Amino acid sequence: MADYAKILATNVKARRKELKLSQEKLALESKIDRTYISGIERALRNPSLDLLVRLAKRLKTTPGKLLTPPD
Repeated sequence: MADYAKILATNVKARRKELKLSQEKLALESKIDRTYISGIERALRNPSLDLLVRLAKRLKTTPGKLLTPPD
């Protein structure tokens, strides 16, 4: 089975960097703590479905794409 925490971590970090967002700015705009973003990007945190949707919206993508293994 795929490790979705790692897939999410990789995709959130890559997309955040593509959009030239800092962890702090993404966290502020997603209404969560910066350390929580850091935890997601290190596969230490499992965000709720609501948070996953908010992150996807801010990252201009879909929750499905954030959970799809990168090529």
